[in-house]
Amino acid sequence: MDTPRTLYLVAYDVCNPRRLQKVCRYLTGYKVGGQKSVFEIWATPAELKHIRADLDELMQPAADRLHILALDPRMQPRCLGRATHFEQRFFAIV
Repeated sequence: MDTPRTLYLVAYDVCNPRRLQKVCRYLTGYKVGGQKSVFEIWATPAELKHIRADLDELMQPAADRLHILALDPRMQPRCLGRATHFEQRFFAIV
């Protein structure tokens, strides 16, 4: 049985350039869309727990900010300009 994935919006603000690069590189491995410091990721509850634990190690709570928001699956995406919405039903994170 497949564990359902949820679409999350991950936004971060990291003060130190070295930590910023590490966080960006880490999240790029999970993202399906987004730009700069706001990414869309599809994750299972177990993957999200792992992502949060890793980000706790990479970031400093006193200086950095992180927001992880679950998006309502009933919401219709609205894309403007060159924006596109991720529409693949099946995918693999390698």
